[in-house]
Amino acid sequence: MIRDQETMNTLLDTINRFVRERLVPNEEWVAEHDAIPEDIVREMKAIGLFGLTIPEEFGGLGLTMEEEVLVMFEMGRTSPAFRSLFGTTVGIGSQGILMDGTDEQKQQWLPSLATGEVMASFALTEPGAGSDAASLRTSAVRDGDHYVVNGTKRFITNAPQAGIFTLMARTDPEVKGAGGISAFIVDAKTPGISLGKPDSKMGQKGAHTCDVVFEDCRVPAANIIGGKPGVGFKTAMKVLDKGRIHIAAICVGVAERMLDDALRYAAEREQFGQAIGEFQLVQAMLADSKAEIYASRCMVLDAARRRDNGENVSTEAACCKMYASEMCGRVADRAVQIHGGAGYMSEYGIERFYRDVRLFRIYEGTTQIQQIVIARNMLRAVR
Repeated sequence: MIRDQETMNTLLDTINRFVRERLVPNEEWVAEHDAIPEDIVREMKAIGLFGLTIPEEFGGLGLTMEEEVLVMFEMGRTSPAFRSLFGTTVGIGSQGILMDGTDEQKQQWLPSLATGEVMASFALTEPGAGSDAASLRTSAVRDGDHYVVNGTKRFITNAPQAGIFTLMARTDPEVKGAGGISAFIVDAKTPGISLGKPDSKMGQKGAHTCDVVFEDCRVPAANIIGGKPGVGFKTAMKVLDKGRIHIAAICVGVAERMLDDALRYAAEREQFGQAIGEFQLVQAMLADSKAEIYASRCMVLDAARRRDNGENVSTEAACCKMYASEMCGRVADRAVQIHGGAGYMSEYGIERFYRDVRLFRIYEGTTQIQQIVIARNMLRAVR
């Protein structure tokens, strides 16, 4: 669903130029310093990247799902760390408020999230609760007009920069599994919140994660998203369905960038008196990558359009996330192989992408979790 093609083309042209002229030239700097320059952050805010999915009435761009994935195709053509900086705000950090929040909660938080004045993080994963998110143990005990929160969250993206956390905590210990979990909006400045040391990761330098520890942290009861205890896990799953299409679109964009780099190298690098791109086995790697990227792009656009049409896309979103992330890993591997020894050297950049994209098969639900979601949905439909 593209509301105004001319306006959309202008936005995509702006982002394409921003990626080419500002982000790509700074990729090595970000990887070396594990930080994104402040002037680039300011430009991201000015372009409106933090408010892509927040409705216009709250100061955002209010993109449809199809429009969002088109933007992510463009943003994927550079280091994933740049997208990650605003990704938790436009996605899992703000969408819970937008989907299930009260009018007061939307008015209070969405305008500042749209401008990037406040960044959001999604605090779900714990040391003992990853893929089995419904087993989380962070507790929120009612005490008058507040809940007292205790627990530790792990691998929380953008936690060091977060202004608010969308927190998942167990409010009813008697209810096991998903039913006892509630979603809270927690101001990051609330007493009782502390951050662990920044995680040292395989890749995605410039995108920061760390533990978030809650110790007797008092959160107003009014901050439960939607004002309804016990439905937080349902909110999280709705948010993740949308986020999986978003991540799949990023996988497509990054894969296109890696293939472009590999194709250029194959056309220029000579061995045995000719460009290596003339050899059929190299051509096979290029062709397989092109076909798989094309298939992924079609899947993502189809799922996005279905979601815009109001369809339940839980299965399609999982298919997109599973296939596109695995595809991206295969393209990265082929790109390194086409570069040969140069692909193992940092100066060419492809080894950095090889490490960066490995995360796509893990977060927002591993490939194996996507397989379970798809199969369970299929079996449920049969029954």
